[in-house]
Amino acid sequence: MDNQIFMVSLLFLGLSFVVSAILKSKFTKYSKIPLSNGLSGREIAEKMLRENGIYDVKVTSVEGFLTDHYNPEKKTVNLSPEVYNGTSISAAAVAAHECGHAVQHATQYGPLVFRSKMVPAVQISSMLVNWILLAGMIMLAVSKNPTVLLIGIIVMSVTVLFTLITLPVEFDASKRALAWLDRTNVTNREEYPKAKDALKWAATTYVVAALAAVVQLIQYIMIYANSRDRS
Repeated sequence: MDNQIFMVSLLFLGLSFVVSAILKSKFTKYSKIPLSNGLSGREIAEKMLRENGIYDVKVTSVEGFLTDHYNPEKKTVNLSPEVYNGTSISAAAVAAHECGHAVQHATQYGPLVFRSKMVPAVQISSMLVNWILLAGMIMLAVSKNPTVLLIGIIVMSVTVLFTLITLPVEFDASKRALAWLDRTNVTNREEYPKAKDALKWAATTYVVAALAAVVQLIQYIMIYANSRDRS
């Protein structure tokens, strides 16, 4: 069973690497294609916020590559330099996607509200889960006692649930972004499919992460169940 966990983890690690590489390749490709309207990511973000009646969210620049995110506590749309200053299809897609989260926040989109409430618990579980699972596996091997492992599974379930809730949040943000880009003609007929492709691969990274988390949780549950059957 330990070998199976290792092999499956290795499989998803490889899959995640491939998807991430494709995502970076797509964004690099589309970052070289300028928008016909010449708008920057910052201008697109500010435009989308205004047109959705949001005036209390600030658009800022943060360091890094693909570090773009929306901060609901500070009410900021944080864009990487390539997106903030860029006038490309990639910049448009990313800026609109992050503003999609701001629109979710403003409209109290259910999954986003639930995910936000989970953050404190997830921060704690993320720090402890690997140590508890390791202790659980050691206890199971030494004393055949699966109790600590069960605690680890419960703690792990919190992070897995958070990963699953992230999926509809990300998909919905992209859906809102693409609908707005199309409706307002910020991207034309040739540019829109490329923006859609970029966001599709961004969403795929979340799907792979969610699948990996679920499979790993199931494996630990199976280890626990087998230990109970042998006792």
